[in-house]
Amino acid sequence: MRRADRLFQIVGLLKQHQFTTARDLADALEVSERTIYRDVQDLSLSGVPIEAETGHGYRLMKGFHLPPLMFNEEELAALMLGARMVHAWTDKGLAQAANQALKKIENSLPERLKPELERQELLVPDFNVDSKTKTHLALLRSSTSQQQKVTFNYTREDGQHSSRTVHPLGLFYWGRTWTLVAWCELRDQFRHFRLDRMSDIAPLNVIFNIRPGQTLNDYLNAMRCQHDEYSP
Repeated sequence: MRRADRLFQIVGLLKQHQFTTARDLADALEVSERTIYRDVQDLSLSGVPIEAETGHGYRLMKGFHLPPLMFNEEELAALMLGARMVHAWTDKGLAQAANQALKKIENSLPERLKPELERQELLVPDFNVDSKTKTHLALLRSSTSQQQKVTFNYTREDGQHSSRTVHPLGLFYWGRTWTLVAWCELRDQFRHFRLDRMSDIAPLNVIFNIRPGQTLNDYLNAMRCQHDEYSP
């Protein structure tokens, strides 16, 4: 977590309670109490009115408010829908990040808009992405961002099995399934793989280089050309 984000969250947590201890803040943000002491001191020096009381902890002085975020009802509906999609269809890490983002928004909204966060007209069912796929997603997301080669076993729709070593480039969600787009060393071409048909996924301690003709943009451009060719 970036320090600026942590400072913002500290202010938000202090806003929610009469008093909050350094231990509670440290547990909530997964940092040490020493880090909290330093952050609170820096917030105070920057002008945030934080009161400290021995045995009780910290609190914000009455009357202090974070500047309200200027969202309208449609913008909030879009943010809520996006966050619910992330929470339902992705891995645990992204789901937690979506919840934290919503808390930041809630802490900064003017009171008149906070009820919009509870509206339920746009719902996102979470039963169409199983836990195994979400686990695969977290692992492949990390390997993609680190340009780390990955090996796995794959079962095609016709039941044929193969072992692959790939350069993961991007992850796509198609409404019911997640797929990995990658450069496949076995085929020496772009390939896409359904996450629910992958097993024994293992990141390798090998970093692949992004080469011309083997990038995600190259894949997307090829797909666009193919689409244009067959479009009426």
